[in-house]
Amino acid sequence: MKSRETFASQTVEATRRKLAVTFKAHQIDSAELDARILVGAVLGLDLTSLIAQARRSLTTDESRRLEVFAERRAAGEPVARILGFKEFWGLPLQLSAETLVPRPDTETVVELALEMRRGQRPHDRRMRIADLGTGSGAILLALLSEMPEAEGVGTDISLAALRTAKANAARLGFAERAVFIACNYTAALSGPFDLMVSNPPYIRSADIPGLESEVRNFDPLAALNGGADGLDAYRAIIPAAAGLLGPAGALIVEAGLGQSGQIQGLMTASGLTLERNPKADLAGVPRAVAGRKAPR
Repeated sequence: MKSRETFASQTVEATRRKLAVTFKAHQIDSAELDARILVGAVLGLDLTSLIAQARRSLTTDESRRLEVFAERRAAGEPVARILGFKEFWGLPLQLSAETLVPRPDTETVVELALEMRRGQRPHDRRMRIADLGTGSGAILLALLSEMPEAEGVGTDISLAALRTAKANAARLGFAERAVFIACNYTAALSGPFDLMVSNPPYIRSADIPGLESEVRNFDPLAALNGGADGLDAYRAIIPAAAGLLGPAGALIVEAGLGQSGQIQGLMTASGLTLERNPKADLAGVPRAVAGRKAPR
């Protein structure tokens, strides 16, 4: 934006409309939705309340806060980064500069884990989960929310990411069942684990400059860059995880476009059994890949 928008004394509805027009002028596809979310966030109103208070005017303080948000969004910063949180699996997760913005595609990992868990005999102890490269803690906390009998550990090389994940666990009530360790994937872990999950970096290095600006400019590079072929992290994770899984334990990882077959090959080479096809996301991309260790 060349000059900052002003919304002082405008009504809620007029402000929302003006903001949507501004975002459309900056080629933001989700202009209407983003305008509603940002106005609602500044005013502390949900959709129903925005409608009910459509004719009330913004205060000077509200206008100033929204002006800053509008400028940041028009410059390409994602709404989740502006607000500092993103919902994942129904859980509001705090973000930081060192964490990815959790995306709906990653929920396929959670879905597949729950599907594979159904029908299995319950343990006579707490189920153990490891989330490798946990970031905000999204996958681990989603699983703990669905598995009250489980406890988990999240690992990450970023101390800032671990602080964010730990804060999310505490705020959501999982602090007693989740611990977080600074290490590279499995380096500081000891098994056995019943379930290991990961959304590792899988973008090919050469493809990073062509990513959408919201990803390229705002997500941490270390959480994106998967090396020359995008598979560096899987080569590290899969053999190590195979050694840490208990009998019949499962490893589930998120895959990038066109990578599921190669990841399955790495799993079978490490002695894991492919008992089901990769789970596709809403776009039909095979997104969650699973392998299981042999039972005793």
